[in-house]
Amino acid sequence: MSGTPARTVDAATATEVVCLGESMVTFLPSQPGRLADVPAFGRGIGGAESNVACALAAAGHRAAWVGRVGADGFGDHLVEAIAGYGVDTSGVRRDPSRPTGIYFRTATDRATDVHEVAYYRAGSAASAMSPRTVPYASLPTARVLHLSGITAALSADCLALLHDLTAPRPRRPLISFDVNHRPGLWRGADASPAVLLDLARRSDLVFVGEDEAEEAWGLTGAEAIRAALPEPSVLVVKRGADGATVFSRTGTGVGTETGTGTGTETGGGTDVTTTVPALHVDVVAPVGAGDAFAAGFLSATLRDLPVRDRVRHGHLMAAAALTVPGDLTAPPARAHADALAALDDEAWGRLRLGPGWTGDDQEVRTT
Repeated sequence: MSGTPARTVDAATATEVVCLGESMVTFLPSQPGRLADVPAFGRGIGGAESNVACALAAAGHRAAWVGRVGADGFGDHLVEAIAGYGVDTSGVRRDPSRPTGIYFRTATDRATDVHEVAYYRAGSAASAMSPRTVPYASLPTARVLHLSGITAALSADCLALLHDLTAPRPRRPLISFDVNHRPGLWRGADASPAVLLDLARRSDLVFVGEDEAEEAWGLTGAEAIRAALPEPSVLVVKRGADGATVFSRTGTGVGTETGTGTGTETGGGTDVTTTVPALHVDVVAPVGAGDAFAAGFLSATLRDLPVRDRVRHGHLMAAAALTVPGDLTAPPARAHADALAALDDEAWGRLRLGPGWTGDDQEVRTT
């Protein structure tokens, strides 16, 4: 693909972020309890990459989602719902021979032992994504290409696609990669930690939870994670209630206009470490926060804000998701979020956000 001619781009209308990956129809429980006991489910949409695209579009960015769905009613619903957020779905392909994936989940936190998820995605349209069905040259030209480790687990073809998309090539966009380690998706494949580590090392901007790094790679602490991932110019280690730590290499330009262009750049610049505390949030449902954090961080990155403010916008977008029942919600207005992100450290530490805090007429509480 490296010989592909450069495409002419109008900066005023060009796509800013392309998010590529699987999206599924989600069935949300009408009440807490085991799947066997829940009497009814409401329909929603779910998918790490499409969640990020929807949040970015709702925040005023030009975002596109690229995926593959069945030529069925569930596929219609996904494309229409995601487009309803203002996302460009022209890169979505319909598969006449494979279905759209669906899943059911309980209302409990995914990290608890009582959480249940029933996936019906084997042989889905999304699992047929590959360098042949989603060639690099077909993607919209964008500043950022956002991917996640979930796609790598869907099939050998999907893994081959991620290897192709993260390969060094001229004028490559900034590659944003959310590790999203989901052991259940790998069906016992022992190679999953090595696969995810390799993909992360080929990327420019990486999001990884401290807990998932320990589970996948046996690494404890942000410094150990950075030592194992020296290549990304920006590494965001999410530390739950303790906030997030970012390692950003100066002198690379990552996060401003383009990525490194190779995905393997290790020299030049000096690592700067930035730690930003998490917010106090009255949680309604602990789902969608990771995708929302990535969207907030990417939004602030596209705006060339300082690293501290990128993390704060990530925390604010995550708080918006945590204070609603589903994965997706309207983000705070940009001026509102900017004002909160600009607070001094003491005022930031005193914020407490609950349901409805993103509304223009809502007063933000402090502790």
